Amino acid sequence: MSPSKKEPLLIIGGGLMGLAIAYELAHKGLAVEILSRRRSEAAGFVAAGMLAPYAEGLTGELLKLSQLSLNRTPEWIKRIESDSGIHCGLKNCGTIVPFASTEESDAHECACFGQKLNRKELESEVPGIAAKWETALLFHQDGQIDNRRQLMRALEKACVQLGVHFQEGVEILEVLHNEKDFKGVIIRNAEGKITQLVGKGAVLCGGAWSNQIFSSIPIFPVKGQMMSLQGPKETLKRIVYGPGTYMVPREDGLIVIGATSEKNAGFQEGLTPFGQKQLHRGIDELLPKANQWPQMERWWGFRPCTPDRNPLLGPYLLNGLWIATGHYRNGVLLAAITAELLAKCILKTELTIEETRLLKKFTCNRFALNK
Repeated sequence: MSPSKKEPLLIIGGGLMGLAIAYELAHKGLAVEILSRRRSEAAGFVAAGMLAPYAEGLTGELLKLSQLSLNRTPEWIKRIESDSGIHCGLKNCGTIVPFASTEESDAHECACFGQKLNRKELESEVPGIAAKWETALLFHQDGQIDNRRQLMRALEKACVQLGVHFQEGVEILEVLHNEKDFKGVIIRNAEGKITQLVGKGAVLCGGAWSNQIFSSIPIFPVKGQMMSLQGPKETLKRIVYGPGTYMVPREDGLIVIGATSEKNAGFQEGLTPFGQKQLHRGIDELLPKANQWPQMERWWGFRPCTPDRNPLLGPYLLNGLWIATGHYRNGVLLAAITAELLAKCILKTELTIEETRLLKKFTCNRFALNK
């Protein structure tokens, strides 16, 4: 049964996944309400916005899911831009992955999708690249979105235009259900008032915080520190993806540098000297001259990671309850397909054979989950 106007479908979490799914459902005429603890802490506001399944070396079913999403993203972004009036900075710029030897290049998981570059060609693509890199793979298929400054804001505005209701500063105290069915939630709002909110269904999109709602959700935070530099305009035309460090050039010359991967930091907020030194060492190993460019901003965030580093998608525990979280490093890349698949599940729209197979691969049932 589809949610009615009186009983909206609840989106628990106002980050990129929550916004993307809310937008998709509202676009199809559903009443939607987003319950968010603090949207500014969402991974979608801190990620680099890469659409780079090949540079990342994704394999198996995760690569197939990413390819579906990459193909859907241009039309998805076009729709969001039309509804919001905000340009999202989608750019099919390609990604360069440098290597110290041909043997290392040939061993890359997605080498068959890339164009091989010799040292001269690499220097032409990335003037000033460190001398240690002898060859590279250029993945023309990869791209980027300016998620932090544009996409997230565009999704928020598009959702508002479509009538999505937002509650910010909300804490979920309890999920209401009978033996089989989701009924609603008890929340504490920003003013401290405790209320019961009835919904015909809900989607769990809590990112790294998801298991604070259901402790059985196998997810944990992986902290990442990042920074940005202001480079000369068009000094970098493509993403440069090195081991442990990447450089993502925006249209205005801003270059996003990322990211540390701190698995034992928990939810410890703030920058650390160790993390910042790691970023600067990474720049030195890729493009040394960039460390002389003006430093603009530094920030951190928490990636939602599952034990197998794959997302959790589809129905969850109760009738009327779904989950979309655990996207780890690939949230921006997988946003379009996640929103489409979850909307199909909720609306009971027919899935393709491939979509059905992929959803089974990423269901929570692959882990031993209990209420």
